[in-house]
Amino acid sequence: MAPARVSEEELDSRKIVGVNAETVTNVTSTDIPGHYPGEDHEWDLEDFTNSFTVRFHKNTPLDSSFSLIGIDASIANAFRRILLAEIPTLAIEYVFVHNNTSTVQDEVLSHRLGLIPLTGNPAGIQWLHQYRKPTDEDPEGSGVQDNNTIVMKLKVECTRVDEYEELNKKGEDDPRVLYKHAHVYAKDLEFVVSGRQDAYFLGEANAIKSVHPDILLAKMRPGQCIDMEMHCIKGIGADHAKFSPVATATYRLLPTISITKPILGNDARKFARCFPKGVIGLEEVSVEEAKRRGSGYEGHEGEKKAVVKNTFKDTVSRECLRHPEFEGKVKLGRRRDHFIFMVESTGQYESDELFLESVNILKEKCATMKRGLANIMR
Repeated sequence: MAPARVSEEELDSRKIVGVNAETVTNVTSTDIPGHYPGEDHEWDLEDFTNSFTVRFHKNTPLDSSFSLIGIDASIANAFRRILLAEIPTLAIEYVFVHNNTSTVQDEVLSHRLGLIPLTGNPAGIQWLHQYRKPTDEDPEGSGVQDNNTIVMKLKVECTRVDEYEELNKKGEDDPRVLYKHAHVYAKDLEFVVSGRQDAYFLGEANAIKSVHPDILLAKMRPGQCIDMEMHCIKGIGADHAKFSPVATATYRLLPTISITKPILGNDARKFARCFPKGVIGLEEVSVEEAKRRGSGYEGHEGEKKAVVKNTFKDTVSRECLRHPEFEGKVKLGRRRDHFIFMVESTGQYESDELFLESVNILKEKCATMKRGLANIMR
């Protein structure tokens, strides 16, 4: 039997998730083989290549927004989960406290240190291996090596500045002016090069350091000091949130708004106010529209009508569905295969690089699965 021919309008309607006043409809993907009798929905690489699109809306080192158009929710969600939990980064794991006379307890200070996002030469971080912790089955673990552990030190002591007496007489009361190291910041962490690490991490630009140097760690007064050694290892967000390279990674479906019947005059102005600025615009009814029979604009030449301008800005609040004057005149929805991603990097990677890393990890997962299936079939 020849494949059934389906109109473009029908195919497009299948991709819309209906958003109603109290319900959401058409939530399940139906473009799978056998769902519609006589229709061929077998996945094809060439069709996917022609239909899949990546469109960037914003791209800065710490924040990016882009659309993935033409993929299934399962794939989009896989990218999101990988961004959150499976891209390896560097973080402080072990803290050895030699001396801490500040008012911040050892455990609290260690926790603050662990959450500092670290950066350095990307090639060097890529070169580092995963540190294998000792377990009951493997008491030795991988051991501390130059290719799996980064050593950092924090050694600061609060003292009075040389001009303390003079400043004190003038009434100066800012501790940052009166004392050295009154505030301890992430920039006070010192990277210690070990073994082969000098091939990757030499120089200020390549050294391991905090992404944000002004993160406040502790406050001290004269006579107090902190002396610690820290071991940093690679890990993933699934192990601990401190390893996650993103502050947030989310997506939403592109909203759709269809005005099915004319909305004119004061109703059009009220309709526009139901949406964020820029989503709905007001235009005058043209002469041609007023003359066209059945358009709904007959006799309304020059009046303001509501038109859809930019659904990208819509938040799908459904506010317009609360008002009886708009009943039956508008349909809201979301496009099932248009995912708008928002990725906010913590600074270890640039935001657009994070998505490419998630693609590489998903490819590795697929390759592992293919090898496993091949072994099963032997």
